[in-house]
Amino acid sequence: MVVLRHEIGDVLRDVRQRQGRTLREVSHSARVSLGYLSEVERGQKEASSELLSSICSALEIPLSLMLREVSERVALAEGIAIPDTVPTDMANEFAATRNDKPLASV
Repeated sequence: MVVLRHEIGDVLRDVRQRQGRTLREVSHSARVSLGYLSEVERGQKEASSELLSSICSALEIPLSLMLREVSERVALAEGIAIPDTVPTDMANEFAATRNDKPLASV
């Protein structure tokens, strides 16, 4: 079973470590206690959307990018392949509902 807080924590830790930053640096920038940030990274605490936004700002990454990475990890754990682009047939179906030209004819 996938636990969302574990995936979020893993992504946040991965980003921080790739940047070569310490927990102390990020917790200070995010205005979050070092202990709490550590618990979030280890998946022990369920962070609020406000806290996640603050941590992402401190890491200088968009919240949406962090959530996308989490989503891709969850999909992988569930055995679901997420395409990098919208399949043509789906795009054409969407265009038809909007009375637009299909992408294939553009």
